Amino acid sequence: MIHSLFLINSSGDIFLEKHWKSVVSRSVCDYFFEAQERATEAENVPPVIPTPHHYLLNVYRHKIFFVAVIQTEVPPLFVIEFLHRVVDTFQDYFGVCSEVVIKDNVVVVYEVLEEMLDNGFPLATESNILKELIKPPTILRTVVNTITGSTNVGDQLPTGQLSVVPWRRTGVKYTNNEAYFDVIEEIDAIIDKSGSTITAEIQGVIDACVKLTGMPDLTLSFMNPRLLDDVSFHPCVRFKRWESERILSFIPPDGNFRLLSYHVSAQNLVAIPVYVKHNISFRDSSSLGRFEITVGPKQTMGKTVEGVMVTSQMPKGVLNMSLTPSQGMHTFDPVTKLLSWDVGKINPQKLPNLKGTMSLQAGTSKPDENPTINLQFKIQQLAISGLKVNRLDMYGEKYKPFKGIKYMTKAGKFQVRT
Repeated sequence: MIHSLFLINSSGDIFLEKHWKSVVSRSVCDYFFEAQERATEAENVPPVIPTPHHYLLNVYRHKIFFVAVIQTEVPPLFVIEFLHRVVDTFQDYFGVCSEVVIKDNVVVVYEVLEEMLDNGFPLATESNILKELIKPPTILRTVVNTITGSTNVGDQLPTGQLSVVPWRRTGVKYTNNEAYFDVIEEIDAIIDKSGSTITAEIQGVIDACVKLTGMPDLTLSFMNPRLLDDVSFHPCVRFKRWESERILSFIPPDGNFRLLSYHVSAQNLVAIPVYVKHNISFRDSSSLGRFEITVGPKQTMGKTVEGVMVTSQMPKGVLNMSLTPSQGMHTFDPVTKLLSWDVGKINPQKLPNLKGTMSLQAGTSKPDENPTINLQFKIQQLAISGLKVNRLDMYGEKYKPFKGIKYMTKAGKFQVRT
């Protein structure tokens, strides 16, 4: 299925390649580079690129393109999901997934990739199993391996591989038994000039960190499970129980894992948590333009909106901007024409405001359209869809674990048109 994997940095350099079947020449990536040139941004590169003899499927994460090469037609999402799993595994192993870290741990990277695919087909993609097969790098282990010439490969087959619960190893023991669940929702929205919502949808995930002794059986129920649409589960979830009762029943993997991801696309269910008031004007005869924006909270259930970052790509005719923020710091790059305003936390009593003038190129006509405003923000302890966990129960073990649920909403692609 997957013949080769190429890792390409943002400069266009191939810094790692792995082949499972026959060796595929690096020249196949020329088709990818052509598609990259046509795309205005890295995120806009098509995920599937056909070539005369291959298909190139790619994902872009942590400023790295992960490009898989296949020769036969396969479901594209199958390959894309595997590539995301590769990135998540690297992140789990090394703490961060970056070009520097991958180069520093290149031996472990190759060992992990060798176990994840067998002859081009996914084999072991569960982090717990991989960590038993290939030990995560530590300073002590690296020193010992250098002196003795040994590797990070484990001595025996993972115990979970031989059971009906392959995602969980046997004989797990903890002094503190705890289960934490993070409900994280990302809101994508386009707001028009008048403040009306054109499109809005929520991509949500429930990430778990479960450190429980033995073989616990957990059930997680929601106050309003009907909100969830287009749900994708971890293999540990019993799907029939979900279909009949809308309850998540599962034997959890040990450690960190993604329990489920979901989608809320019904417009009436998506609340917009922030608003932007804007006044951006250009005049035909004048070399000056006016610029003013104000950001405020809306439908946040009393929670604080923090980590607010406003960016806007200004028209080419704008030479410079003279702006005064009521809070935070702002920058304008005269070369790229990118305006950035780091707002920080929004105080509802004193809304953050950025206003001033724009210097326009003399003799040029008024821009055809006003710039769009992109927003980044996060709201702690709020799931904007209204999803709430009702209760978490454990069966099969006698001890009482510590349980915790955390909610967070953040902006995905949040755009305001002016």
